[in-house]
Parts: sequence; C-alpha cells; structure tokens
Amino acid sequence: MSDDQLSEEHPKEQAPEEEPKSKSALKREMIALQKIGETLVDLPSSQLAKISMPELLEDAIMLARRLKNREGKRRQLQYIGKIMRNIDSDAIRQRLDSFNHQSQAYRQQFHRLEQQRDRLITDGDQALDELLKESPEVDRQHLRQLIRQAQKEISQSKSPAASRKIFKYLQENIE
Repeated sequence: MSDDQLSEEHPKEQAPEEEPKSKSALKREMIALQKIGETLVDLPSSQLAKISMPELLEDAIMLARRLKNREGKRRQLQYIGKIMRNIDSDAIRQRLDSFNHQSQAYRQQFHRLEQQRDRLITDGDQALDELLKESPEVDRQHLRQLIRQAQKEISQSKSPAASRKIFKYLQENIE
C-alpha cells in the first residue's frame, strides 16, 4: 500500500481550529456575567425565587444582599461572576429577559390606561362612547359620574381623587 492509499482510507481527522479568545474578550464576558449577577442581587425576592440556579449561586446572592461594606460587596459580586462562568448562565439570562419584557408590557399598558383616562376627562362623552364601543362591559353611568367629578376637581384645583378612581376603574375593567 502506498501512502496515497493510506491517506484515502484513513483521512486525517482535522479538528477545526478555534482561535482562542483574546484576553479583552474574556474580560468583557466576565464583566457581563458580573453585571447579570448584580441584576440578580437587585431583583425582588419573589422574582429571584422564580429563577432556577445552583444552590452555591443562590447562597452567594443572599450573602451579597446582606453585605453593607462597599468593598466586600464588590468582591462578592466578582465571586458571583466567577460562579456564573462555571454554570450555564443562558437560562438565567432568558429568565431575566422575560422579566424585563413583562415589566415593559406592564409599563405600556399603564401608559395606555393613563392616556385613556386623560382623554375621558378632556373629551368627555365622545371619548366615553368610543370606549364603550371597545369595551361594552364598562358601566357607563358610573364612569360618566367619575368623569364629571374629575372635571369638577380640575376646575376647582383640588387633588385628583376622581381621576385616580377613573384609572383604577379602567385598570380593573379593561383588558
């Protein structure tokens, strides 16, 4: 057998050579993981409980929450980043993204309801009729009474109690 025949029968396995990451790229990744760790430390306990993570990471986060010393907390955050380098942090990132998306959707809904309320107060019956077309389950009489009350408060420069009641009513009755 010649060398050509051997090379055809057993081709050399060529592993794709991955270029090693540069030191600055590794540092950027470490800083990003540390920032995710900071976000985890700042999360409310109710949201943190919804994220599955290793017990070691959870303990480190709880310790970072208790620390008051700035330098100690900084070192603990670096430690959290180190732990995150050794685990699969994609699931944690996705969960944090879903929390951000949910809060963004909540803010959009909140602003939409505020605009609806302001429009009801300024435009009165016209805006109320449009709202009733969109949401026929709304109590026309109650809402009209709140609108008149809010308009009266505005003209008398009183605190906007009725305006808040309109917002709360819209929040409870409109999807």
